[in-house]
Amino acid sequence: MDVLVNGKRLRLKPQQAIGKGGEADVFTIGHDRVLKLFKPPSHPDYAGQPYEQQRAEARLAEHQTKLPAFPRHVPSRVVPPEVLVTDRSGRTILGYTMRFLHGATLLMRYAERSFRQAGVSHATVVALFRDLHQTLCALHRADVVVGDFNDLNVLVTGTEAYLIDADSFQFGPFLCHVFTARFVDPLLCVPDVSQLVLHQPHTVASDWYAYTVMLMQCLLFVGPYGGVYRPKDPAHRVPHAARPVHRLTIFHPEVQYPKPAIPYSTLPDELLHYWYRVFVQDVREPFPLFLLDTLQWQRCVRCGTEHARSVCPQCTPAAPAAVKEVIRKRGTITTRRLFHTSGLIVYATMQDGTLAWLYHEQDQLWRDDGTPVLHGALDPQMHYRLCGHATLLGKDGQVITVVPGRVPERLSVDSTGTRPLFDANGYARYWTVQGQLLRDGPWGPVYIGDVLKGQTHFWVGPRFGFGLYRAGELSVAFLFDAERRGINDTVRLPPLRGHWVDARCVFTDTHCWLLVAMQVQGKIVHQCVLLSAQGIVEATAQAEQHDGSWLGTLPGKGAAGAWLFAPTDEGIVRVASQHGQLVQTRVFPDTEPCVDSGCHLFAGQQGIYVVDRQDIYLLSIA
Repeated sequence: MDVLVNGKRLRLKPQQAIGKGGEADVFTIGHDRVLKLFKPPSHPDYAGQPYEQQRAEARLAEHQTKLPAFPRHVPSRVVPPEVLVTDRSGRTILGYTMRFLHGATLLMRYAERSFRQAGVSHATVVALFRDLHQTLCALHRADVVVGDFNDLNVLVTGTEAYLIDADSFQFGPFLCHVFTARFVDPLLCVPDVSQLVLHQPHTVASDWYAYTVMLMQCLLFVGPYGGVYRPKDPAHRVPHAARPVHRLTIFHPEVQYPKPAIPYSTLPDELLHYWYRVFVQDVREPFPLFLLDTLQWQRCVRCGTEHARSVCPQCTPAAPAAVKEVIRKRGTITTRRLFHTSGLIVYATMQDGTLAWLYHEQDQLWRDDGTPVLHGALDPQMHYRLCGHATLLGKDGQVITVVPGRVPERLSVDSTGTRPLFDANGYARYWTVQGQLLRDGPWGPVYIGDVLKGQTHFWVGPRFGFGLYRAGELSVAFLFDAERRGINDTVRLPPLRGHWVDARCVFTDTHCWLLVAMQVQGKIVHQCVLLSAQGIVEATAQAEQHDGSWLGTLPGKGAAGAWLFAPTDEGIVRVASQHGQLVQTRVFPDTEPCVDSGCHLFAGQQGIYVVDRQDIYLLSIA
């Protein structure tokens, strides 16, 4: 596509795409600048969606006057429009350029326990929210409301929080028409409905509401309406999406608090009381900064719990005795603990029928057999894979392979942002470089096929791999054999519309389960697609994030044969294909004591392995 930037013609290619949202595509144009191009009604992502096409047309029409009127003086932590981008006639505004934040991380990641435990302290989170507090105050003084304030339009570098997607800001006569369900103020929504519908303009107060939601998520790993509402009286049930309207928060006695979340009792009463006033009693005001300034973190010397109270809320004299329990039975399930670390298990995988893992303890990375891999603190930007005895450490387009007794090998690979594009199974490494998918061969790298440089996400199983890329108006899914050359790019997935938040893939020898999280119309929606090794879509499923179902969370799932196993706070759930749909066919409630939705499952010949943050269990059915 050709556009004009500063009067100069610029041709945008799919290879330049670095981001895809619900309303626009983002392209790199060099000189530390990117170009945001709004999707026209004719964009393929809107095919067959008349309502979305109408919204796209209205959005483009408003930007003809809104973007030229954007406030000139905004805080330094805001990434504003710089140069307006037009069509070849120079009359119609299609988008704008803005600076590119290298190495930045979405604030959403700071609400993920796995990311935080890899080296991001509570003190760092508090510091970045102080920084965000200052920016929000400055914007409000300039009579600008963020409006659609959410953790996908905040980018973090160190302890600095930057606001992007400034074109949706609310100022002057221009309202913000979009919202994100997880962060929208329910006071602005239609009451007594099954889902949130915005019917009043965003305000300064609603910005502070969203700020408070994000802070809770990053401190507890759960938002105000997380967990599962299970009222004793069935007449009181409400759809998960409607809980904010009814103020059914994590503080409600009939809401089951999620196991992977940090107990809110680890935080001071003053902060908890303030959250209760905001989310239950509808208090709206600028967030009191002293609640952050007075947070003092400490680690209990007895049980290791990190908390911000004067005494440890979790510690009891009997707690250490729990470590001695190795084998226990409950119903038909026998649970045997195979491994425990006082540190953190950072990665695990099943290869050739054997579970392998990598853990960090005493400032050192260790393999499952006790072999040291690397000395140093955990890095939240590091990505890990295992390939037999080899350990792969990837970051910023570089992968280092560590094998005992050998000099570490450095490999340059393509990357998307800070994520290097590589994977491994039990016998080979796979990576992309300069738009080529390669694997290890007996005499060096073996070419598999061509992919889109820097835009291709792929995963590999024991027998085959799956990949996809979405860039601009291009969307391609493909399969490849783990040992042979060639790519099958005839795979036809169901439509994956919206902003891509996360994606994972689970394999057996004959099938793979693609799991994708997309933000669509303000909600994060999870999709699961069952594919055969020939690329045939056999079944699908869809759920809203954190709705309490097996698909309410994305990671942690394992597969065996035709079954997918999902960890939940109620125990392991078995999922199977029925008439083109993936449905829950069995629950194993006796697994509940050692399983939660934050665990990872791996199916083996002896049973199901459960990998938690510090423990590995083997579950077998009698």
